[in-house]
Parts: sequence; C-alpha cells; structure tokens
Amino acid sequence: MKDTYQSLCELQPIGRKLFQQFLQASKPQYMATAEFLEDLSDWSFAEDETKEKAKRRILTKFCRLESRGFLSGVTGKDAERCKHLSDKNIDEIVLQWKEYEKQRISDKYFYEFRTLGKGGFGEVCAVQVRHTGHMYACKKLDKRRLKKKRGEKMALLEKQILEKVNSLFIVNLAYAYDNKTHLCLVMDLMNGGDLKFHIYELGERGICMERVVYYSAQITAGILHLHSMDIVYRDMKPENVLLDGKGQCRLSDLGLAMELPKGKMICQKAGTAGYMAPEILRQEYYRMSVDWWALGCSIYEMVAARLPFKDFREKVQNEEVTRRTLEDECRFEHKRFDAPTKDIIRRLLNKSWSIASVVGLVQPPWVPKANVVYAKNVDKFGDTSDVQHIELDAKDEEFFKEFSTGAVPIQWQKEMIDSGVFDELNDCKLNQLTLTSRTCTIL
Repeated sequence: MKDTYQSLCELQPIGRKLFQQFLQASKPQYMATAEFLEDLSDWSFAEDETKEKAKRRILTKFCRLESRGFLSGVTGKDAERCKHLSDKNIDEIVLQWKEYEKQRISDKYFYEFRTLGKGGFGEVCAVQVRHTGHMYACKKLDKRRLKKKRGEKMALLEKQILEKVNSLFIVNLAYAYDNKTHLCLVMDLMNGGDLKFHIYELGERGICMERVVYYSAQITAGILHLHSMDIVYRDMKPENVLLDGKGQCRLSDLGLAMELPKGKMICQKAGTAGYMAPEILRQEYYRMSVDWWALGCSIYEMVAARLPFKDFREKVQNEEVTRRTLEDECRFEHKRFDAPTKDIIRRLLNKSWSIASVVGLVQPPWVPKANVVYAKNVDKFGDTSDVQHIELDAKDEEFFKEFSTGAVPIQWQKEMIDSGVFDELNDCKLNQLTLTSRTCTIL
C-alpha cells in the first residue's frame, strides 16, 4: 500500500477511522467536517427511496447558518495550519496496527469447519478467525497437484489480482498463506449458493425478470470494476457468480483473469465452452469485449435456463457449439424474453467487436446507477490420479514464499474494525477492563 493521503486516510479502514478521530478531537469545524464526510458516504450508498431524505438531512445539518454543524469552509489560513499539525500518538497507533497486520499467518490463526466444495486443485472449507470470530471461505490448493498440472503460475496470478481488487461485487481476498501441503486463499464467505444453482435447481427453471435485472446490474458493476483496473475476467458464467445471505451477488474465481496494460491485446484461448466470445474462438486479438459477450450469454441463461447456442443438457461436441456461436443468430423463443431484454442481449452478443464500442453499451437498469449498492477453463484440472510421488524442491519453496504474503491490508483492517477489536484495543477505558471474547461457536 502507498503512503499517500488517499491510501492512508481513505482506502485503508484503520487509517480512515483514525483520521476521523483526529478531526473529531480538533477544532469544532473539523469535527463537523468529519461528520459531513461520514454522512456523505452514507448518502452515496443509499437506496433510491431513502436518498432524497438523506440529502435533505445533510443540507439541514451542514448548510444552514443556524445549524450547529454549519460548514463555513476551510480558509487558506486553516489549510496552512494543517500542514504543521501532527499527532505522535496517532502515528504510533498506525505503525502498531501496520506491524500487527504483517504478522505471519498459519493454520493456527483459524478454526476450520466443514468442507463447502471440491475442485481440481483441492477443496474449499469454512474457517473462522480465532480472535475476531469472522467467518471466511478457505480455498486450499494442493501443492503437489499444482506442480503436476503446472498450475503454479495461474494460482499466483489469481492471488495477485485478488490482492488488487476491492469491490462490493467481487469475492475479496483477506489472507494468503501456505502450510506443509497446501496454498490457502482465505476469501469472503458466500453462503447463498451460485447463480447456476438458482437457475436450474429452485422450482421452475430460470429466474424471474426482476431478479435477472438485479443480478445483471451487480454483475456488471463487478465487471466494470475489473475493467477499470485493466483486468479482463475471461470466465464470466453463472457458476462463478456467488450469492451471500442477503441475496447480493459477487464475481468469484479469477483464475483465468489477466491484467492487460493500456493498448495490450491477447489472443490466448481461455474460458468455458458456450460462453467464449467469437474473437476467442477465432483466436483473434481481444481485450475486454469477451466479458460482455459472456455476460450476454449469462443473461440469456438466467431467463431461458439454457445457453444461446446450446440447450440445457444437450449432448453436443464443443466443435458444434463453436460453429453455432460463429455462424448462427441468437433466437429468443422463451416467453419471458421482453423487448428490453432482447435488446441488451443483442448488443452484448455482438460478433463484430472490431467495429463496435463498449462505451455506453450497458445502460440502467442493467447497470447500477452511480454509487448505488445493489470447469474453470478449457482443460479440466479435476484429475484424481495420485500425486504423492511429486517431489517439491527449493524452487517450489521460493514460489510458496512468494505466494504466502499474509493479510490483505484493506480486508484485514475492515475485519478488525467490524469485529470491534480495533475499538477494544484502542479504548483506554476498555483496556482497563476484562474483555469478553467476540468469537462465536458453530456447532
């Protein structure tokens, strides 16, 4: 993390909280400014029905002369004075927490619970942080299986990309560490199942249009966040969209994601059959357009419970799916397809991206309004053959060391604040009392 104002006082939760405390302990106008910033943040994430009320509250509280919190404006004199302000205690607290943040992470840091699923490189299980009680999902990657399948580079790339993203619409990484047998990625726990399950396994196949629009908007927000960081997802499909307990969805499994600097294009074939864009199938150079094609396929699937170019449980070779994708037109035979849905799918399933622009492609309600919260690749890795004979050498150990970077700053700091640990350890009065553990028990 950078040592800039934006990084320390805005992006990092503990730094932001300490900065707010500093403002509140300063002159009255700084206290009002801290309250204003907090209320403004709440307003930016408010739903439509409460947004106007929140706006009026802000105007009344901070923009009226008779109001106690009236913001008179920070003068040039005050701004100059701020340059000489320092608080040694706050500096020490920040450094202490940053040091604590860098502690070595191991299996002893967590309680481990039941297995949630299994994949080609290992399994996913539920874990709980011992001293905060926070629940996560731990994705375990078998070291020997990774080496046998030459998946080390893909695993490291996924981990590095996960470290960079921080979005409400993407499953975020909290910790990365290793033990004797596995590399471990500890991420947000999503206990609502994946979108594919909701399409095919809950009553009548398909999803009602209201939920299709709702999920599509959140998925679009996740894709836009990745694209804003020059990251192409390349594996957009309902199976990789996970729901939390409140029904909010997030993108998961960034194993095929790739960071593309400005102007760079790739022609690598990657993705899942039925969702791959024509430019991938033709092995042409591409950037972000392939994610919009896959989103179009996913919206179609949410509505019709089948893919645009492959029917549900249809036994067909991948070559035929490729031919249909390149040559056939998308047909809308399901009764739930209305005019707006057909329009967005047609625009997303554009077979000539070389002459198309993605600017303004997705419009509300398919994309959220600003600041409103709303097999993994071609080759299957699910090989069950024995890997006990695989030997790990010094080069492997160097790779494991590069992978095991411990806590991810923003997610770790958020956990410390949300669990109450930060307030407990920094409250002098509380420190004089016997603290009660916040760790819960799951039977």
